[in-house]
Amino acid sequence: MELNIVKETEVLIVGAGPCGLALACDLARRDVRALVVEQAPALFPGSRGKGIQPRTREVLDDLGVGDAVREHGGPAPVGMVWQDGERQQEYDMFRRAAPTEAEPYGEPWLMPQWRTQEILLARLRELGGDVALSTALTGLGQDADGVTAHLSTGPVRAAFLVAADGGRSTVRRALGIAMTGEEVDPAPMLVADVRVAEGALDRLNWHAMPGDQGFLTLCPLPGTVDFQLAAQFKEGEPDTSPDGVRALVAARTHLTAGDITEVRWSSDFRPRAALADRFRDGRVFLAGDAAHVHSPAGGQGLNTSVQDAYNLGWKLGQVLRHGAPVSLLDSYEQERRPVAAEMLGLSTRIHRGEQERGAAAQQLGLGYREGPLSVGRAGALHSGDRAPDGPTTGGRRLFDVFRGPHFTLLAVGTDAALPAVDGDLIHMHRTGACEAYGKGLFLVRPDGYIGWAGEDASELARYLTRFGPRFGPAPVTAC
Repeated sequence: MELNIVKETEVLIVGAGPCGLALACDLARRDVRALVVEQAPALFPGSRGKGIQPRTREVLDDLGVGDAVREHGGPAPVGMVWQDGERQQEYDMFRRAAPTEAEPYGEPWLMPQWRTQEILLARLRELGGDVALSTALTGLGQDADGVTAHLSTGPVRAAFLVAADGGRSTVRRALGIAMTGEEVDPAPMLVADVRVAEGALDRLNWHAMPGDQGFLTLCPLPGTVDFQLAAQFKEGEPDTSPDGVRALVAARTHLTAGDITEVRWSSDFRPRAALADRFRDGRVFLAGDAAHVHSPAGGQGLNTSVQDAYNLGWKLGQVLRHGAPVSLLDSYEQERRPVAAEMLGLSTRIHRGEQERGAAAQQLGLGYREGPLSVGRAGALHSGDRAPDGPTTGGRRLFDVFRGPHFTLLAVGTDAALPAVDGDLIHMHRTGACEAYGKGLFLVRPDGYIGWAGEDASELARYLTRFGPRFGPAPVTAC
């Protein structure tokens, strides 16, 4: 769909991958005007980032696409090792856990990246936004009041710009921000989406074919008739042409070239890990692959990217809609860069076989305890922790209470007085005992992390002032 490019917007998002689309959805529900531009004529067509970790499922549910993700995805199949055309043994590469009250998603979910983007774009359109395709960034400049972006369709003025334009980010290079990292594996890899002749290979397993030339895997993609092929090349360079992909399958598996009935997309890459030296330059922010590049082995790249957007979106909303100081945006890099560094290390260790895909890969334990917005602790939780799900006295789930762009002041197992606040911005909820929380007051941020915690609200009003004048100070009164 072609759009007329406006001359002014509040946030310009460069790149319409999962990160850029998630950010656009979050801003749209905050009534922040955002323009998403994508230099390609269509959204990315491949399955590359197919793994959605439990924490990211929680994020997507809050953004309003949880049902679509459930409908179009599925659990990762158990692996099957093949040798000389014979099945050898099953193995499971992931930690799987039953859902609990506190953690409603217990295992990774598979869905091709193109489908994730399709779902997020549909949600963005529901919220009144869209993407300007075939629109490239050719240059940018900034001053104290905003950013001037030069696009292939004309100039745009924005209060802020977010670079979500991938590992070869045009924005990052224009700013001169370096990436520090390492080559994870000297062997190049090929990844492709293929269709396999009916009956040639079952869809019940994630098929792995080890060999002297490097491993090859074929993973059925839920919600489609496709398989994702991934192959390592210890010698030579990948041939990404359809004939090259078919020849590769015939050479390394028991399938024939003719069993690959269609090659829908293919690409090659060298696994590397790299982190931008900084995530912000004035009014320009780096997010997703523009800020950090992962090995795909850990299934962390797309997930870390979406959560970058989730962290940045509400902060931009506070500055642009509720009078929060621009300095609030400093917390984006302070919170997200250490997390990205941690996930880069995890991905690299998993790629090299030094660590399993355990609980750490699910990202449920990540938080911001050392971040600048974390103050206090109460009950079983510390500020900066992920706010768990759980039942409430009124029969609702806590995630239903939290869902939306607001803050939530949660009183658990206490009759402590609550402050008078703007009910549109901070929703109040009082409930009985909840094991995951213990007893106390918890201010849950819009991104589902605890910002402030305490036994009474005496210090809360002062804490709230950093989020804008409508948030405090407020008198403390009984509920």
